[in-house]
Amino acid sequence: MAKLCGTRGVGFYKCGGDTRNTFNRREHDESRTRGPSRCARDCFCRFARRWCLCPEPGSDPATAGHSERSQDPTPQQQDIQNDKKDIRNDKKDLAKDRADRNADQRDINHDKRDLGKDRADRNADQRDINHDRRDLNKDRVDRNQDQRDINRDKTQLARDDQKFGVNSAQAQADRKDLHADRVDRNKDQKDINHDRRDLNKDRADRNADQRDINHDKKDLTKDRKDRNQDQKDINKDKKDLHKDRKDLHRDKRGH
Repeated sequence: MAKLCGTRGVGFYKCGGDTRNTFNRREHDESRTRGPSRCARDCFCRFARRWCLCPEPGSDPATAGHSERSQDPTPQQQDIQNDKKDIRNDKKDLAKDRADRNADQRDINHDKRDLGKDRADRNADQRDINHDRRDLNKDRVDRNQDQRDINRDKTQLARDDQKFGVNSAQAQADRKDLHADRVDRNKDQKDINHDRRDLNKDRADRNADQRDINHDKKDLTKDRKDRNQDQKDINKDKKDLHKDRKDLHRDKRGH
């Protein structure tokens, strides 16, 4: 036992709740006060953190003194405990809804970036399509011009063959011109075929990008709805938290 305090003639000790108190000059004190002093009757309970009755010999020293003073909570105390529990739950719900709202906002930002990228790709593909169309139209014009030159060379060759003979210099020159026009025409046709393939590929890319844009729009709309719902939950949690704090304040005042 450790001595806590004392006055002249009185010893004041902490018993620890496991033995009965022993004091200096107990017999003198009891004979002087006609009964056991406070120090002889009470001890400081390490469980209740307050002064409790000392346990009787043979009883449980750990809880005997504390159990004698334990009481059921009053209705007011029960209401206060319930209000504090509601406040803790409201804070947890509020933190969870804020985390969900922030996660949805990050998803929205990500969807916006994806949407902007897909739109840029779609626009680049559309520019490629427009460029391929111009090239295709130009190659078709050249091909048609070469075909007209071929037809003219054929007519000139037939006229020169009839007029000057098959082996004449005029006929040989017409055959060379016809061959050159046919080579140009074939080259233009190859360019046309190449432009068509490029155009089809660019259109496929543009359509794929458009599908990605539509998908991103759907994701963005869904994430915005989730974010708005989370914000509504946050507002509701704030109202509940405010109401529970008011209830706690009212219960503490006893109204």
